Order: sequence, then C-alpha cells, then structure tokens
Amino acid sequence: MSRPAPPERPAGARYDAVVLAGGRARRLGGADKPGARVGGRPLIGWVAEAVADAARLVVVGPPRPELPHAVVVREDPPGAGPVPALRAGLAEVTAPWTVLLAADLPFLRPAHVAALRDAAGRTGAVLVDQDGREQWLSGCWPTGALRAALDGYAGASLRGLLGPLGPAAVSLAAGERPPWYDCDTPDALLRAERLSRDPGR
Repeated sequence: MSRPAPPERPAGARYDAVVLAGGRARRLGGADKPGARVGGRPLIGWVAEAVADAARLVVVGPPRPELPHAVVVREDPPGAGPVPALRAGLAEVTAPWTVLLAADLPFLRPAHVAALRDAAGRTGAVLVDQDGREQWLSGCWPTGALRAALDGYAGASLRGLLGPLGPAAVSLAAGERPPWYDCDTPDALLRAERLSRDPGR
C-alpha cells in the first residue's frame, strides 16, 4: 500500500530545527567544534540564530549552556554518526516540517533557511554548493517523510537516506561566505574568523 504524499508546504508552516552537534571532530583534534568561536560567538550560536523562528530547537549532542531554550538529546551511542543522531533528534520533533542542520555553519542566516523552506514543496529541499553538490546537513524536510524513511533504513549515509526523497535543490549566491561553509579543520575555522572580521569582502 503506497504512502500518501506529504501536503504542499503552506507559507509560514510551523517547523522544528534539528541541529547535529555531537560529532567527534577528529580533524579538529577532538575539540568542541560547535563551541568554537567565530565572529565573537560559538558556531552553534550562529546556527541557532538562523532558526530563531523555529517552534522548537533540538540539539543532538552535549548540553549547551549558551542555548538554554534548546531541547538536548544524545544519539546512542554518542558519536555514532549522523543517521543515529537524526533519529534521536527527530524523536523530539512535533512540527510538520523539520529543518536539519550541522552545528558548524558560521555564515548560515535566516534568509537562507527561509529559502530552503520556500522551496520544500512536497518532498523537501536541500542546499547545494557552487559545484552542485548536495549539503545534506542543510535542508528542510516533511517530518512524516523523514520518519518513514528512517523506519526502513539500515544504512549510515545521509545521502542514502535523504536522496531518495527527491528534494528540491536550492542554489544560493554566496560569495566568500557561503551558507554551506563548514568548519571541519583548523584552517577552515581560521579562515571563517578572518572572513567574519572583514564584512566588506
């Protein structure tokens, strides 16, 4: 029996945000990547500000004193990867739409999230970079479709989980501070700090 299609997303539809913030940050020497500061605030603080209008902010990772309003959960075991982390976060979602984000996006802004939500249609939307590559930790999804996909998924890849949902690809003009810029390495973190100090670039 086929599943009913999710409804078309109406303008202003309620959404929850799930931020994955529990990785091991091996390329940063195991440092607390979401807590690393760029432009005077933790990386996760920039991401939380980008989804300030979410009905609920769900952080999958350690407690964040800088986000006292967030619902904090952990995947089991901690550090198990993005799919178990999404599963744990989604258990706390109550809205019909879910914005899924990484915790290390210093240049993500509310307008970028709004563009993803506007493009979501029935199947969701995912940000693509300048080369057309999907950024699976920058997307908006029907919550019911995510739950159904997770129910039947035994893999470890977000691409394998989310790709079959057929999301719209969202390409945004970005310049040197693209919304998909992440801080996986010390060099990327240093460059983000330099760019944050030079708003004219």
